[in-house]
Parts: sequence; structure tokens; C-alpha cells
Amino acid sequence: MAKGRLLIIGGKEDKNGSDPEMEQKNKDFSPHEILKLLTASKDDRIEVITVASSEPESIRESYTKTFNEIGYTNFDFLNICDDQLHTDYQFKRVSAAKTVFFTGGDQRRIYEKLKDSALKYLLKEKYTNEKDFTIAGTSAGAMCMPEIIIMEAANGEAMLDHDIELNSGLDFIDKCIIDTHFVHRARFGRLAHAVILHPHCWGIGLGEDTALLIEEGCKATCRGSGMVWLLNAENIGQTNIDTAKKGSPIYAENLKVHILTDNCMFDFNEKIFKGTE
Repeated sequence: MAKGRLLIIGGKEDKNGSDPEMEQKNKDFSPHEILKLLTASKDDRIEVITVASSEPESIRESYTKTFNEIGYTNFDFLNICDDQLHTDYQFKRVSAAKTVFFTGGDQRRIYEKLKDSALKYLLKEKYTNEKDFTIAGTSAGAMCMPEIIIMEAANGEAMLDHDIELNSGLDFIDKCIIDTHFVHRARFGRLAHAVILHPHCWGIGLGEDTALLIEEGCKATCRGSGMVWLLNAENIGQTNIDTAKKGSPIYAENLKVHILTDNCMFDFNEKIFKGTE
């Protein structure tokens, strides 16, 4: 059981320049609600890892303004390069952090930089053993957290055989596959495809400005202005996933779906859903 917390965010969380769609529509919208979950104390050290982004300076500017508005006093940014993965400087900064936050961009960049790095194992050790440590990610940063990640997939009118690419992730949570911008970018089909291929995994579809805060490795609470969809193919009925030829559409019977909104809870081990009323 992990002692740390895992915060996975669907992207476009309320921050400087994000203009979340739900701000004017959802009466329960709360400014900066998700990013306020990064630490228990505003003085705790936050390291922001921008390796997923091709424009780290823009990321730095946006989050600096937002963190200052929230009142965080102790944060900095790491744009990890190939020659920095094993330096004492990087290790000391991550070792001292109460929160390590992966920003959005391209999940492939995170995978390629960290897949076999000692830094990945340091993060895993901290997450497993430190009760007050938080590992967080938004958009691509969230997608890299489980044992299996979606590297590339089509958003078409049908799930087609061979139109999805999966790979190994950072493995902070097992038996899950995460997708982000889930509603806004119409990604139901590709996450369903992934869990039909791996029926032992839960598919977590994170809406924008919406997150799951996972404690003890399995107890999840939804936070934010949108939705989190949970997909499960454990009891799938008829499907042609094993027989379809390349380019053929995939069908499936009895795919299970849960929808969580702010403060709904789900225990992935016990498979228990708890609403807010």
C-alpha cells in the first residue's frame, strides 16, 4: 500500500490563462480548487517537472502566477534533460520535495526521459514510503502515472483494430489506464479500446478542470468542476477484440461505466462507489 498521495488531473485545470469552460456554468465552481490540493501547507516544497512540454518557459510563467495567487511560497521548476537525469542536484531537489508535479505536453517525452531512470525509482520510493508526499500530474503528466499508458490513439467514429498504441508507464498505480481531456476531446472510444484489451485495468477518463485524489493507492476522491468516468471490462461479454483484423471495428458487450463528480469517492480495491448524497 502506498503511503503517499497521487493527484491525477484531466488538464486545463483552473490556472492563469486556462479559462475553464465550467467557470460560468457550474454553480459549485471553485477557483484554483485542484491546484490547492498539491500540498497540505503553502510552505511545503513543490518541484514542477516540465519535461513533457516543448515550451517550458510558458509553463513556468503560467504556474508561477497561479502559485503566487494561491500563496505557495516554496516552488521551482525542473526541465529535465538527458544529461541531468542522474545528477546530485536533481536528486537533492526531488528528495527534499513534498510534492512533485508533472505538467502537460506529450506523454511520450515523459516516458522516453524517465522510463529507466534512477529519478523514476526515487519518486516511486518516496511515493511508496512517505506519508506526506504527493506525486501529481496534469494532462500528459497524469496519463503517465499508471503501469500502462496510452501513447497514441485515434478518436474516430469507431474503435478500429491496431489504431491504439500502449506502452509501460511510471507505475505509480497499477490496474489502471488514464486518459485526459476526456469529455472535451471525445476520448471515450480510445479508453474503452484500451480496457477491452486489458480487462484487469480500470479506465480512468478525467474531464478538464477535474481530478482524482488517490490515497493509500486505491481510495479515490473526485475533485473539480467536471466529471471522471470509470470504465471496466472485467465482465465483458461478446467482443471481437481477439479476432478482428487490422482496420476492422471493435464491438463489446457489458462494458461497465461509473461517473464521478466533485466529492464522489471510489475504492479501486473494494470496487465500492460512494456518491455525495
